[in-house]
Amino acid sequence: MTLDLARFPRATLGVWPTPLQDAPRLGEVAGAAVLLKRDDVNPLGAAGNKLRKLEFLLGAAVAEGADTVVTFGAVQTNHGRQTAAACARLGLRCELVLTAKVPRAGAAYDTSGNVLLDHLFSARVHVCRDAGETAAAYERVRAEAEADGRRLATIPVGGSDSVGSLGYVAAAVELAGQLADRGVDAARVLVPMGSGGTAAGLAVGFAALGVAHRVDVGCVGMPADETAAEVTRLAGETARLLGVDAPPPEHIRYDDTVFGPGYGVPTERGWAALRTFGRTEGVVLEPVYTGKAAASLLDGRYGGEDVVFVHTGGMPGLFAYAPEAVDALA
Repeated sequence: MTLDLARFPRATLGVWPTPLQDAPRLGEVAGAAVLLKRDDVNPLGAAGNKLRKLEFLLGAAVAEGADTVVTFGAVQTNHGRQTAAACARLGLRCELVLTAKVPRAGAAYDTSGNVLLDHLFSARVHVCRDAGETAAAYERVRAEAEADGRRLATIPVGGSDSVGSLGYVAAAVELAGQLADRGVDAARVLVPMGSGGTAAGLAVGFAALGVAHRVDVGCVGMPADETAAEVTRLAGETARLLGVDAPPPEHIRYDDTVFGPGYGVPTERGWAALRTFGRTEGVVLEPVYTGKAAASLLDGRYGGEDVVFVHTGGMPGLFAYAPEAVDALA
């Protein structure tokens, strides 16, 4: 089966396909045949998985005449940084409404990493203490845009709705082709899951194509039951948008043993995964998303299977965790 994505407006933000790389030294440690899908490698805005979603989200916004974009996230949101970069590329005004929901403070977390790049890309950043302040900041942004005669497009946290998930439906088509070229017909595809659009899009894409690849989710944003409910909802909405069947629940499995104390809180297993990826393959992870998901790869569960680790990017966020990162990695 082929998937018709050409009917959806799309902005050109990334360079596709991203590399699919052998990781033999990492595979020796993991006890599996490991490939790295390098969605952390792209020229725009320090790259990352959100560029795929933003191609469809901003494509729709531009098609509807928007000149201003607002989106949301934690203070060190990778999605916010990539949205700011994409808006700069497209000549759109970018408003980031960020909530201090991660128990972190200090100069590194508050001003370095993604926050520094948000300003570099000329986003207007609104940092809020809680959900009430976040709602009020959004209303101010909306009212200002209306008063100025600007047209506002609102993008959800992580770019994760049915339109944003189309980016990873496209990625499923791309990855299925790369795996077919290697003679791999049944891989476990491991992704970190914060807001859900990456996992949902891949699962919908694989199911619609009729391939045997399955999605594994490292739960970094919420426990497994909540993660499953969110992915199921998003996958259903994305499938309906495309006019295809939703993926069966058994096509996706969840691991929340990597979750730890909460979203954005590093774990020793995550730091160990950063060290392992660095010393075996020279690949940089970060402690919020990819480090925790990679811990699931390294716990011995894959037993010789073909595994694709989807590197969703986020390296700027590593620097926000200094000096803790220095202590963990030096």
